[in-house]
Amino acid sequence: MLILSTSSEDILLCSRLLENGNTVAIPTETVYGLAANALDAGAVKRIFLAKGRPADNPLIIHISDVSMFPDYCYPTKPAYLLAEYFWPGPLTLILPKKPVVPDIVTAGLSSVAVRMPSHPVANKIISVCGFPLAAPSANISGKPSPTRFEHVINDLSKNEFVAAAVDGGNCECGVESTVVSLIGEHPCLLRPGAVTVEMLRTAVPDLTVADAVLQKLPQNEKALSPGLKHKHYAPDAETVCLTGSAESALKYIKNRAKGKKTAVICFDGEENVFSDYTVIPYGTPERPETLAENVFAALRKADGIKDCKLIFVRCAPPEGKGLAVYNRLLRASDFRVVNTEEEV
Repeated sequence: MLILSTSSEDILLCSRLLENGNTVAIPTETVYGLAANALDAGAVKRIFLAKGRPADNPLIIHISDVSMFPDYCYPTKPAYLLAEYFWPGPLTLILPKKPVVPDIVTAGLSSVAVRMPSHPVANKIISVCGFPLAAPSANISGKPSPTRFEHVINDLSKNEFVAAAVDGGNCECGVESTVVSLIGEHPCLLRPGAVTVEMLRTAVPDLTVADAVLQKLPQNEKALSPGLKHKHYAPDAETVCLTGSAESALKYIKNRAKGKKTAVICFDGEENVFSDYTVIPYGTPERPETLAENVFAALRKADGIKDCKLIFVRCAPPEGKGLAVYNRLLRASDFRVVNTEEEV
């Protein structure tokens, strides 16, 4: 794997690699993405091979300018309105696709997910390429998403299907983009992110929220968006989300841990409460953007603890930007959530 900088020369080299059908890990404002030419089915297949990604999990295509929007889908008035409000930025829109988009990108669906990243490096790479990039998270499928360059290196540096990685530092948002479907009668939130429900409703007041945001998608139901169907973001150790007070959480953990090597991902300032265990603070509920920025790094750190058997994660309410963090932790824990106030 080539390690590239964000210099103009390396961006040009990155674009040439992508033009030749390679995959390259690139920074975005959400998480690092594993990019390939979205119009080249063979190149996109390399993404699935590199990640071990299930073929029924659709990808998002990334564009660098709104003028590219109608080339790959059929934008509606609400689509352009949302684009005006939130692009470039961490918002993905699902619309009917045009035939130019290969079926492998959309997992055979008649719709396609499109976004325009605000990260200057990602945007520049797409602009230099002149074609959209399919780019899911640059990690092994199912594991915590990469928000630091070292995460990409840890996961993919020896992967035969990845040609290069661009070092763009840490990702700003820390969680994947908000996904809104514009296929039905009303706009529908499929995956929460940095663009919150409240923010979206300033542009589209009739926005609904899909049940799959907080519940498991039925196995026989097709996923319209990445991050809906399969287990995601998960460490190897058993992971449990805890709501309630720190004191009740400690009592619950003591009853469960009993000699098992245990990590506790807690809120800032709670380190002393859980000092009997390996403690990983990751932000505060009062500033949920700090939780979003650090949640995947915290899960990865816990996953790296030798012989760790249990990971407990203190969970903030699913409100505002906290909804995105709660959604990711649901999937990381396979929907194991305990209100510790009711257990002690």
